[in-house]
Amino acid sequence: MIRCPYCGEPENRVVDARTFEEGESIRRRRECLQCSKHFTTFEKVEEIPIFILKKDGSKQLFDKNKILEGLLRAGEKSRISIHTFQNIADEVEREIRSEDMREISSDSIGTRVLEKLLPLDEVTYVRYASVFYRYEDIETFKEELERVLSLRRGEERQ
Repeated sequence: MIRCPYCGEPENRVVDARTFEEGESIRRRRECLQCSKHFTTFEKVEEIPIFILKKDGSKQLFDKNKILEGLLRAGEKSRISIHTFQNIADEVEREIRSEDMREISSDSIGTRVLEKLLPLDEVTYVRYASVFYRYEDIETFKEELERVLSLRRGEERQ
């Protein structure tokens, strides 16, 4: 039982309940049966933490906002909406959670993002890939561009 923050009474009633954050949580408006004051509580599923295994061997907590930040940087002058970038970040997180992964490599996350980005905008894809792959030289970058172009030619033939 949740205690009233004003008087400490454990008995209260729910006056109103609404879904919040696109159905990810529930906001409950409560009334204390002792002092009649109203207060709000939130109910949310406790998510199991996911750790990212970085290229340098370190670990850090998964943060969907880092994916979004990278997408926004790569696509700052593209025609892709912020909503679409948010959907990509959400989709990657859903995939990882649905696979019940506790640890995942940063490479795997980057690959998932790139797979979703390529059909949307080739320039944004290449900009994201250039940061993700950290091309050592112009030749490696050129190879990636040629790969994208060959994929496009393959799609045009079908």
